[in-house]
Amino acid sequence: MESRIVYFEKPGVENMEQALQIARKRAEELGIKTFIVATTIGNTAARAVVVFRGMRVVVVTHSAGFRGPNTQELTEENRQKIVAGGGQILTTTHLFSGVGAAMRKKFTTYLLGDIVANTLRILGQGMKVVVEIAVMAADAGLVRVDEDAIVIAGTGRGADYAVVLRPVNSADFFDLRVKEVLCKPRY
Repeated sequence: MESRIVYFEKPGVENMEQALQIARKRAEELGIKTFIVATTIGNTAARAVVVFRGMRVVVVTHSAGFRGPNTQELTEENRQKIVAGGGQILTTTHLFSGVGAAMRKKFTTYLLGDIVANTLRILGQGMKVVVEIAVMAADAGLVRVDEDAIVIAGTGRGADYAVVLRPVNSADFFDLRVKEVLCKPRY
């Protein structure tokens, strides 16, 4: 089997539209109906519900308090666009953080989640995020673990990673396999 991977010259928001179009095209070729999209303030997800209209879009945000106490980075305007476009929004504790983040902050120590996250970052920040949000969405019951999905994330803002994978629940984390890399920064 041959497939095409698009490598972006540099990471960033300027790759978002092309990444979404690449994902849409591959989903149509494979018959995939579910997209999992990482978003921070919501711009990527607001655009994704337009590009993936008629398909299932699960949007995973930063957890509340990620940037500071009592904060939520997803803007109300983008939340409304996502919901109006048929997207589902998941805001929950990040798979690789949770109590481990508290341990790192309080005791300056690293736990298993940190090690797994940093290992995945060898393939880039977006690769860590696509794996993480796929598992989070599966644990929330928003995606099936017996169907492939296309998962989209970015390096900072926007989207510059898209992969095909089969989501798993966190208890089965090490059974997760990224089946195809559709696009990523070359860095």
